[in-house]
Amino acid sequence: MNFDEIRNNIQPVDMEYCRLAQEKWDNIAKPLRSLGELEKIIVRLAGIQKKLIPVIDKKAVVIFCSDNGVVAEGVSQCGSEVTASVAESFAKGTATVNAFAKKCGADVFPVDVGIAKDMNCKGIIDRKIAYGTQNIASGRAMSEKQCIKAIMTGIEIVNDLHGQGYNMIMTGEMGIGNTTTSSAVISVLENVPPESVTGKGAGLSDNALIHKTDVIRQAIEVNKPDRNNITDVMSKLGGFDICAMAGCFIGGALYRIPVIIDGFISAVAADCAIKAVPECSDYIFASHCSAEPAGKSVLDAVGKISLINCGMRLGEGTGAVIGAELFDYALAAYSEPADFSDISVEKYQFL
Repeated sequence: MNFDEIRNNIQPVDMEYCRLAQEKWDNIAKPLRSLGELEKIIVRLAGIQKKLIPVIDKKAVVIFCSDNGVVAEGVSQCGSEVTASVAESFAKGTATVNAFAKKCGADVFPVDVGIAKDMNCKGIIDRKIAYGTQNIASGRAMSEKQCIKAIMTGIEIVNDLHGQGYNMIMTGEMGIGNTTTSSAVISVLENVPPESVTGKGAGLSDNALIHKTDVIRQAIEVNKPDRNNITDVMSKLGGFDICAMAGCFIGGALYRIPVIIDGFISAVAADCAIKAVPECSDYIFASHCSAEPAGKSVLDAVGKISLINCGMRLGEGTGAVIGAELFDYALAAYSEPADFSDISVEKYQFL
């Protein structure tokens, strides 16, 4: 299936259900539009699910795990072996995202799309494309065929979860070096200098940040990606995690499931997805604004407003899980309170 075929199979959000949902909000006994973005969430969910009262009762956190060859350039504080260790912690339920997911009532699905070793660990979904990407500082990260395979893998994961009855997906990632690949991709896609979108990741020094930025600049010069060809950019500068997450966002639109962005890397994948398949945008929701330098600008690029701003930059899907909790609050405020007619108070009017 190519991008044109995917676009043809995506149905738009049902605007009549959106209208009915906003009408219901406006009849609830509170000042008009006083819950801001929370109201917009439910309006969009109603249009996605074609239900006046949306249902969010089975949530999945999908964490795409992959290694990046650019780590060889010394752009990260730790080595690639950490990717496998953290992926195992997801499977064992001992990572931060697992604690958050437990509180949220979500199931965690770590997916190996490119970890640099074989993962003989129960609970990790094996969809390995290769044992990590190549070093973007000296050539392309992956072939275009591998890029498409990773995107399709993300779509297939959503299909599997849809078949199991999941109706909300939160995205996450794990891959040492992936803030480097993400900064490279967004620098090209949004036509901005690398230094404006590159941060310290997991804790680089000031000098190491300068080196990281230089490596990204070198990768762009070496690969000469075409910013108008999304798979060219992704395959030359990205990672399997970014590509698979982009597929996950596209899959959400195909199967009418809302998908929540986590942090910076996840937002870059969302930008890739929207540029490849613009129709998927209405199915994508933001959670928090990452503390990475480009956290706000990449959300602006995808046209999303963050619900949370607390300086997070952990990744793993942690911010997306917290964001999903706000969906529950929004749904409670939408479905449980009294209407104006129930309390014999005149309805508020727009003045």
